[in-house]
Amino acid sequence: MKISRREMIKAGLAAGTVLSIPSVLRAQTAPTAARTARMVLGDLSVFDPVVTTTYNTANHGLAIYDTLFALDSKLTPQPQMIGKWGVSDDKKTYTFELRDGLGWHDGTPVTAADCVASIRRWAQVDPGGKLIMERAKDISNKDDKTFTIALTEPLGILTEILAKVAPPCLYIMREKDASRPATEQVTANIGSGPFKFNEALAKPGANFAYDRNEKYVPRSEPSDGLAGGKLVNVDRVIWDNISDQQTAFAALQSGEVDFIWTPAADLYSTIESDPNLALQVLNKSGDVYFMRMNCLQKPFDNVKARQAMLHLIDQEAFMRTSFLAEYISTVPSIFGNHTPYSNDENTGWFKKGGDPEKAKQLFKEAGYVGEKVVILQPTDWAAASNSAQLMAATLRKIGVNAELAPSDWGGLVARRANNGPVENGGWSIFITSESDFERSNPVVNPTLSANGEKGWYGWPKSDEYEALRAKWADVNSLDERKALARRMQHEYWNFVGTVLLGEVVSPIARRKALTGLIGMPGLLPMWNIQKAES
Repeated sequence: MKISRREMIKAGLAAGTVLSIPSVLRAQTAPTAARTARMVLGDLSVFDPVVTTTYNTANHGLAIYDTLFALDSKLTPQPQMIGKWGVSDDKKTYTFELRDGLGWHDGTPVTAADCVASIRRWAQVDPGGKLIMERAKDISNKDDKTFTIALTEPLGILTEILAKVAPPCLYIMREKDASRPATEQVTANIGSGPFKFNEALAKPGANFAYDRNEKYVPRSEPSDGLAGGKLVNVDRVIWDNISDQQTAFAALQSGEVDFIWTPAADLYSTIESDPNLALQVLNKSGDVYFMRMNCLQKPFDNVKARQAMLHLIDQEAFMRTSFLAEYISTVPSIFGNHTPYSNDENTGWFKKGGDPEKAKQLFKEAGYVGEKVVILQPTDWAAASNSAQLMAATLRKIGVNAELAPSDWGGLVARRANNGPVENGGWSIFITSESDFERSNPVVNPTLSANGEKGWYGWPKSDEYEALRAKWADVNSLDERKALARRMQHEYWNFVGTVLLGEVVSPIARRKALTGLIGMPGLLPMWNIQKAES
């Protein structure tokens, strides 16, 4: 997600690392304004990209770490840290050789052992990584630059999994960091990527600084999506957290900041009328907003109550709480609107405006008797907060005892891990979003799993659906996958693991002097941007 809690870092494990820097290191010469890009990206409170699926953390990781493979603008995996690679004739053994010039920010070289440890740690939590481990006979380094992944059976989408853009992404860490369990946060922000995290300038809750890594050796190919040469054209990027939209906009107008990740929709016309500002859509396929229900606790442990939510939702109404009509669309398919697998299977429940009476009937059939439904409301993320308020009002209209639980996004992230009843600090509903593209691959997207308590927050369970999802990795032709997608969607809308709220293609706002932004689903690279003299 793009929003994080302001205060978590002050008390969290990561805070100790950020704040315990000798004061002598804080005396640094700042780059000129012309060589510094300031970007309003939301609060950053968790720095380890393995322990969370939030987009702020993923974007932090994208700046300071590097990846084995990366998706180009056509969303095709391309080697990034890898120089040469090959696969055996039986398609079971992959051999990877690191390219020259890779080094950690602490001055030590990147080794194959770092890659092996990073894969193993990431695979503890990522669905695609877990699939690799299920089929792995051996993952080991052969020398300082070479490692292999030996499988018990072929896995044709291996490089696609390694290049995934849905958090948690596979960022390569030092072996001593990646040796930690996936449940224990890495506190050293040391990667091998094109930017260095400036610990000395960290101001938790306000901003963080990323400095150009002068020793980074980019690939020789032209920049293409997340692939190719990562060329850094500024000396520093300041990650600003300005939660108030009007304050952020005023800073953009005055030139104090150069970029706003999520400008308020009611400011679009003002931005467009300013000769120094521009709106730009980076993620052209858009973002899908959806709600998760706690399937382990009442009332949503009953499938009838979850089905009721399908009928209750008026997607257009939910999207209109935060976005202009020309940017929104409805989305009835679990595979989004723009992926090859979008389909209309088992979508008879979808109705413009929703069907509150049908929802009320299904709650009654579920045996609902007034149990409290707690909706987590992230007050520092306007779109999700507005949707949560509408959700509560809509449920109350049909007699459901709905209650909002306001907090910042970091508080929501902490609370959603509690799968207990609401009286023990649990929850019933929370709202989030992800890029439409992420819904193209159910193997690597945790929100499209249904493996119960082993799965993503909400913990829906369907053995029938999981059996179908397991086949995805071994189906190669597009037509076969489309057919499988229809079968999966048919089953999914029977048990209702997620309720979709609609899709939006929302622009970023920038000063026209800031150019070179790379448009990709979900993630925002800091490299390639340029800032003209003002």
